[in-house]
Formats: sequence, structure tokens, C-alpha cells
Amino acid sequence: MRDGQKTRFARQLRRNMTSAERLLWWKLKDRAQGWKFLRQKPLGPFVLDFACIEVQLAIEVDGATHGSAKDMAYDKGRTRFIEQQGWRVVRFHNREVFENLNGVIETIRNAAWEQEHWLARRQSG
Repeated sequence: MRDGQKTRFARQLRRNMTSAERLLWWKLKDRAQGWKFLRQKPLGPFVLDFACIEVQLAIEVDGATHGSAKDMAYDKGRTRFIEQQGWRVVRFHNREVFENLNGVIETIRNAAWEQEHWLARRQSG
């Protein structure tokens, strides 16, 4: 997919976010957790559900379409690619977002904090 196509695809995904993504976005937008998150951010051949560029943190929200062995293998390869770019990937299932939103937010905050400090140590030494 070319860059222009990825951008159009990302815009389409932003307009058609799942209910779980919409709910999580309300908790991540406008630096609500202390870091700036973007939604549907292209990275290489993929589009991340949510991305915090400043700490290189990707948040993925998986629904029912991620349950088959084929889909899980695809997600594993996708995660490997994203991590090879220096990013950390945190995945949640839709059900977790709906049933434990506060826990999801706490996990994201902790991951962002850890990633921020890991990047700072890596850059200083």
C-alpha cells in the first residue's frame, strides 16, 4: 500500500472506529493520560490503532476477528515488525476495554512511563 493509500485508509478507520476503540479514545485524547496519542497512525505497512510517538508506544485493540490461528499469526508478525522499529506494543481485547477500562488505562499509563524512561536511558548512555 502506498503512503497516500495508507493515509486514506487510516482516515477511513478513524471514521469507522469500533465501539471499544471509541471508548478508549475518549480516555486517551487531548493528553488526558499525560502523553499525546494519535489514532489510526500508519507505521510501515500497518496502521496502529493508537500510537504515542513521543514514547514509541502502540496500543492495539483486538476484536473477534483476531481469534483464529491465522489472525493470531498475522498479529504476531505485525507485533514483531513494530517492535523491530523500536516501539513497544500493548494489546487489549475489546472485552477488556468494556469490562475493565480503568485497568486498561492504568496499564497504558504504566507502559508509557516505562517506555519513556527506557528511551531516556537508551539516549543518554
